[in-house]
Amino acid sequence: MSSDAPDAQREADAQRQADAMWADDRASQALGIRISGVAPGRATATMTVASSMVNGHASCHGGYLFLLADTAFAFACNTHGAPAVAAGADVAFLAPVREGELLVAEAVERVLRGRSGLYDVTVRRDGETVLEFRGRSRTLPGSPSRPPESGA
Repeated sequence: MSSDAPDAQREADAQRQADAMWADDRASQALGIRISGVAPGRATATMTVASSMVNGHASCHGGYLFLLADTAFAFACNTHGAPAVAAGADVAFLAPVREGELLVAEAVERVLRGRSGLYDVTVRRDGETVLEFRGRSRTLPGSPSRPPESGA
């Protein structure tokens, strides 16, 4: 067996978990969000800003931007087998986003310790960072144990 087999298995498991989550994620599906790049502790979500997401300042409502980042975060923190939920999050809105723009949210696990995780999500438009998000996750009590501690 090659040394890549455990990593390949973990990546396949992460993708299966993402597929199962996606099947029940009606909110993300309804907003046209797509999930890609799933790997242990990582996920990418994309969304095109629809006219229904634009506020009175002709920019995307911050709630939709938060939702995109939160979706990438949710998929990243649920790649280890144990169901995880958000324990909190902070966000910095860095630039306005307009109707029709494609957004890419990349979530990366920073620390995983016991039942708690810390994740950073960067949302970009054409390579420009428009939002930074830091999420804190917690696995649900009674969930299967997570892998050993990790850090980036």
